Amino acid sequence: MSRISVRGFAVASATAVTTVGAVVGVASGSTPAADDNNFEATAADTTLLADIPAGQQAQVQTASLTQQADAQASAADAAAKKSVEEAARIQAAKDAKSKKAAAEDRLEKERQEKKERAERASRSSVRSASAFATQSSYTVAEVQAMARQMVPGDQFQCFSNIVNHESTWNYRASNPSSGAYGLVQALPGSKMSSAGADWQTNPATQIKWGLNYMDGRYGSPCGAWSFWQANHWY
Repeated sequence: MSRISVRGFAVASATAVTTVGAVVGVASGSTPAADDNNFEATAADTTLLADIPAGQQAQVQTASLTQQADAQASAADAAAKKSVEEAARIQAAKDAKSKKAAAEDRLEKERQEKKERAERASRSSVRSASAFATQSSYTVAEVQAMARQMVPGDQFQCFSNIVNHESTWNYRASNPSSGAYGLVQALPGSKMSSAGADWQTNPATQIKWGLNYMDGRYGSPCGAWSFWQANHWY
């Protein structure tokens, strides 16, 4: 006879045990049927299939296999549920990441658009050199006022820093050793004739030339100021 261990099978459910007990009673004839509690204890202590009477083995095996199938089904359901929950968690994390990236892109786009609007507004408010009436002389305050109207607002401080260092806002400043002249100390000063024939006496013409020079060579007055800080010339 096969000696297959049935411990760990959960030998039988209460119903199966009762059924086995009834069969035992009928088969023995003279032995009274055990009550449910005694039989459950007896069945639980059984370690080998061979220890169970032959007529009851099929029922015990059937009950054990049924319990095993139920346990396996429950484990499969639990595993499937866990898998679904894990997939949902991963998807939620991906969705959150995508939403965050989209929000950051939107904020960056809005920031860039705001910057461009400000730059357009600044450029639209800039006056040309010809918009100022010619005078015989100009004070520092008047020259600075002209520059504020000609240089974009976000670039004015950089432009002013350079002019402060180069000429202290003196539009007639001249360097006798190099030939540099004017607010931005163009070298030689005659370069500024490209902005106007009155480059020697009109600060607006000098501002126009200086702004064009800084934009063309450094991208902007602030680009020129960064270079000046590193080299003390531009």
